[in-house]
Formats: sequence, structure tokens, C-alpha cells
Amino acid sequence: MAALSGSLAQISGLTIQDSMLIFLLPLFFLQSPTVAAPIGICYGRVADNLPRPSDVINLLTSNGISNVRVFNPVPLTLKSFSGTGINLIIGVPNEILPSLAAGSPTFSLEWLQSNIFYHIPTNQIRYLAVGNEVLSKDPYYSPFVVPAMINLYQALQTLNLANSVKLSSPQAASVLSASYPPSSGTFDPYIVSNIVPLLRFLNDTNSPFMVNVYPYLSYTSSSEYISLDYALFRSDKAVLQDGALAYGNLFDASIDAFIYAIEKEGFVGVPLVVTETGWPTSGGAEASVENALAYNENVVRRAQAGVGTPKRPGQGVAVFLFDLFDEDGKSGAEYERHFGIFGLDGSKIYDIRFN
Repeated sequence: MAALSGSLAQISGLTIQDSMLIFLLPLFFLQSPTVAAPIGICYGRVADNLPRPSDVINLLTSNGISNVRVFNPVPLTLKSFSGTGINLIIGVPNEILPSLAAGSPTFSLEWLQSNIFYHIPTNQIRYLAVGNEVLSKDPYYSPFVVPAMINLYQALQTLNLANSVKLSSPQAASVLSASYPPSSGTFDPYIVSNIVPLLRFLNDTNSPFMVNVYPYLSYTSSSEYISLDYALFRSDKAVLQDGALAYGNLFDASIDAFIYAIEKEGFVGVPLVVTETGWPTSGGAEASVENALAYNENVVRRAQAGVGTPKRPGQGVAVFLFDLFDEDGKSGAEYERHFGIFGLDGSKIYDIRFN
């Protein structure tokens, strides 16, 4: 996870109310046709106390959750999903990228068959997430992302799966060097040499750009400039005017900053999938059950309504909430271990609906 860089903290001495115009017009023009977007959940496993995979499947199905992101192709985990009808994003670990990039498409085919397709039907796989936050957090692996994706794509073509199983690579918000206002969205110049080939691949294969977006991190790093209501979707009026577009929440502004950055590199129309977003229930400033419910509930509601963002109204954005359970094995700040929506006994920590 990483907060949006180039944010309001760059505006020294101004509050969000001072630096933004307050507008009375509604945020969205709902006359436009809307398309509901899928809602899913991340199944992180950096913990030593998680329920059995069979219990996890029962939990997911009983709550109507039909889209799940798993971060690593663990055989037991994949087998537990086999035949359930639950659609998956399956992570390809950063550590395997050099081998996939250096090998032939045949090597990639063999890797896919032995590590993924042997354990779960291909019709349950929607995306392969090739690496995670590589360009901002693992610069050693950065040159291997696109070559690995190309070999994996050719392997999928061999199996006639290239149209049904899409490839992308989730990126942290920190790949942007500027994000405020959204129209200033620009990729970090130090990663452009790697981001442009990624965008070209996504454009050529009709695949989405995957982003991990955490308004919580942006808020806590710049709370003197960003109001909690703006971060939690509680502003019923537009707060930020960016040219002709009005913003009432930080989530939309974050997404549109990516869209602007992508377009500045010459790629128009690349869709986005939010592969991680969430709000912690404890362990940090404004981390609470109430705020986690407010944030995640609004993310779900807006995706299902298909309202999209000001820059792409009526185009719902698929979202994967983080996380299924708290992960007590995660490193970093205390809040990192408290994103779970469900308790270990399967009960909801807060009453959120997924459908």
C-alpha cells in the first residue's frame, strides 16, 4: 500500500476548504447510463490463525461474494475454490518474474499448467496479477514485468485463453508523482520507461490497469489538508472543482488521477480495476469499525450503482475490498494488521453487504 504522492501536502499553509471551491451542484449526473461493476474481496493469508479453506469458501458463498483476489497460487487455496463458481484474480509472485521473463512461452505454459491450471478450472480465473506493486516497491523486478506478461500471454494464446484470462500488474498509488488535482495526474518520471510498455501491453490486449488505492493513507499523511468527510464519502456536496469536473470524495479523485496519467502517456480508454482498497478498524488515526464501514459500504454501493467517476461517468469500476480477515503476520504499522471485514469465526466485524 502507498498513499497518493504529489497530494495536497504540496499546498503549504492551506486547508482543504481554503484551497478548493465548494460547489452546490451534485457530484454525478445520473442521467447517464450506468453499468454495475463487480465487487470482490482480497483473501490475504499473512497470518497463522486463519480458518480452514473450506470454512472460508462457506463464508464467501453465504455472503454472496463471488469475486476473490488471492495473492499467491498456493495449491491448497486454489483447490478449495475449484468448482465453487467463485471468480478469481490469482497473483503471480514477484520472485518468479525473472524466470518467466527469461524463459520461453513454453516455460510460462508449463508454469501456468503446474502451478495454477492443475488446481482450478480456467473458467474461474478472470485475471492473473503479474507481480504486486513492483514498479514502486521492488525496482529489481521492474524490468521483468512486461517480458513476463508477454510470455504468459503467448502461453494463454496457445491454450485459447488469452481472451478470457486477462493479464495485468497491480500498482501502488505511489507510481504517481502528482495527483492533486486529478487532472495533474502524472507518473513518476523514474518509472516511465517501465510503465509505458505496461500500458502498451494492456492497450493491445484489452486488459485493465490495476491499482491499489487507499484514501486512508492519503488522509492520514495529509490530514491538515484533507477532511475526514472527503475521505469517507460523507461530503454531500462537491468539494473540489477541477476544470469542468467536480469531486465529492477522495476515492474518485484518486482513480481519475490515474486515468489522467495514463492518457498523458498516449493511451485513452484503458479501463481500471481497483485490486485493493479499504479502511482499517484499529491501529491508527481514525481507524475504527465505524469508519471502515462508512468507507467500504460506500465503495460497494457506488460500484453496484455503476456511477463511475467524474472523468468516466456511468462506467463502474470493479473493486476488491481489502481484506477478508485481519493478518497478524503483516509487518509495518499496527493498522496494517487490522483491515479484516470478517472475524476468524466467520462473523462480520461490521454489517456490510456485498450484493
